[in-house]
Amino acid sequence: MPEVVTTIAELRGRIASAREKALREGSSDAPDARVVFVPTLGALHDGHLQLVNRAKDLGGIVVVSIFVNPLQFGPGEDFDRYPRTLEADVAKLEGLADFVFAPSGAEMYPEGTPDTRVVAGPVAALYEGAIRPGHFDGMLTVVAKLLNIVGPDLAVFGQKDAQQVHLVGRMVQDLNLPVTIAVVDTVRESDGLALSSRNRFLDDAQRTAAVALSRSLAAAASATAGGVDAVLAAARDSLDAEPAVKLDYLVVVDPDTFQSVDAEYRGPAVVLVAAQLGTTRLIDNERISIP
Repeated sequence: MPEVVTTIAELRGRIASAREKALREGSSDAPDARVVFVPTLGALHDGHLQLVNRAKDLGGIVVVSIFVNPLQFGPGEDFDRYPRTLEADVAKLEGLADFVFAPSGAEMYPEGTPDTRVVAGPVAALYEGAIRPGHFDGMLTVVAKLLNIVGPDLAVFGQKDAQQVHLVGRMVQDLNLPVTIAVVDTVRESDGLALSSRNRFLDDAQRTAAVALSRSLAAAASATAGGVDAVLAAARDSLDAEPAVKLDYLVVVDPDTFQSVDAEYRGPAVVLVAAQLGTTRLIDNERISIP
């Protein structure tokens, strides 16, 4: 079972000891001395476990954080009802992680909301950021804190949160943070629905309807020969066929800039979709290439 650590000082001490032990037992560049980090909000599912499996494959000391970060939830969002399942999460990490960092809010923010935050930049005001103002500032602030606390050589994120991955990569580049970001493909249910901790909030009818998101992305991917307009039309037609899905946004973006592309764009792209089913918001995306 992984060791659960709740304070910053203790985690730093445990990681330092584990590094020293690995270096004593190996060479100076021993992979076993690397620290690989997976930040999560908890309520772990198979998608999270794929990230941790990737971390384990990369070798070294695997650290998973479980912290529901209040800074990335806005007024009226689901911070209070977001599932907290620490005991079950730790059990799922047996054999995969060395340390689970599960701090309290007071440990992470001892003076309450911090005065100093990371500002995510113009991309953070688009798409998910337009629906959830301030979300990405809060997300990057806690990721920056966790990277400073853990001091990893590598950090693993999931492609399902594509805009988040882009912004984390920009922060690492812009602030010269000494960490390499690894990205794992979206993990899906057998019917195509992207795994999410929020899926548990869907009732049976909503769960059936939710497959419309991945179905729309498949339709988009099949329409690339017609260009951007055809991609969007195919995805929208697919979504329109499911009245329970209330579309928030559907957009094709350049993966390097995350700006939306025009009708003449050719090359690699990402289709982003977000929708509401009852009180639950779901997001998904698909990487495509427009010939």
